[in-house]
Amino acid sequence: MYTGKIYRFKDMARWTRFESLFFIVFITLWVAAYYFLDIAWLMIPWTPMALIGTAVAFVIGFQNNAVYGRIWEARKIWGGIVNTSRTFGMFVQDMVTNEYCEDEVSQDQLNLEVKNLTYRHIAWMTALRYSMRQLKPWETTSQHKTNTEWGITTPEAKESLEEALKPYLNDEDLAYVLAKGNKQTALLYLQSHHLRALKEKGIVWEFSFLQLEGVLEELFTLQGKSERIKNFPYPRQYATLNHYFMWLLLLLLPIALVPQFLDIGAEIAESRPFLGSLFIWFCIPIYVSVAWIFHTMERIGRTGENPFEGTANDVPISAIARGIEIDLRQNLGEDAEQIPAPFPVEYGVQF
Repeated sequence: MYTGKIYRFKDMARWTRFESLFFIVFITLWVAAYYFLDIAWLMIPWTPMALIGTAVAFVIGFQNNAVYGRIWEARKIWGGIVNTSRTFGMFVQDMVTNEYCEDEVSQDQLNLEVKNLTYRHIAWMTALRYSMRQLKPWETTSQHKTNTEWGITTPEAKESLEEALKPYLNDEDLAYVLAKGNKQTALLYLQSHHLRALKEKGIVWEFSFLQLEGVLEELFTLQGKSERIKNFPYPRQYATLNHYFMWLLLLLLPIALVPQFLDIGAEIAESRPFLGSLFIWFCIPIYVSVAWIFHTMERIGRTGENPFEGTANDVPISAIARGIEIDLRQNLGEDAEQIPAPFPVEYGVQF
């Protein structure tokens, strides 16, 4: 996610510069053709262009509203993961005790159980964010040149899942998880099995076990919601037709816009011949402005369709997960040197 105080216009202009250059060249060729050639007869009335423009504006607005809803829902889901994770960490520390245990265990053993449960939860968040970063066939925005030229990538692209999970799981659990298709689900199953074993030993009271299982149920719910957004794209029929309608408008617009400037220039030429003869060239900045606005709004919609793809405008799930990890490990009493630092922000972007 872009973290600057404002999304600077120069960044937006650079992000869309290839399309802007195309618009400038495209309209310049049309204006030159009307200026130097006798093709004033080639024109489209404004009425059909206005109808097309209105329709395109509506569908772009609909797309952006729907896309914003997907982004905001994704942010609320991961906000729920933040809150539930903190609750889980608190419950584990206070519910894993010798209070109802027939054969008491040492405090060191209790601390180890708490650490294992906490670390497995961190592993669950790690597996979930890696799953959310796996590219789907319809996720192509991150491959666009203006999104790759910065040379920054997600933390998940810099380290394999196996390496990321190793600090949190023993060899047996790691092998079990890596053998599963849905690794985050496998980790929640391991958590439940571990809690049941602790309940059977009396280390976790039966009521506390039910509380902790309820937290795991909530994590399953949040995981499922996140996976739903990831695995179900913005409907292609809307996204594709919207894209084609926008380009149809921009490609036909010069045939309606340039003759209008030509007619206005002819009227001006009656009193100001020089200005009137050149007035048609003022069509260039007007067309480029209109085309840039329509195209940029449509592209913003396309960019936000998939809030976990790994672009600068996505929900920063890596930073969120690392922030939760830092909180949990600090509350375990670990030394600051043992706790990983937040993921770096590069060019004002955090993932």
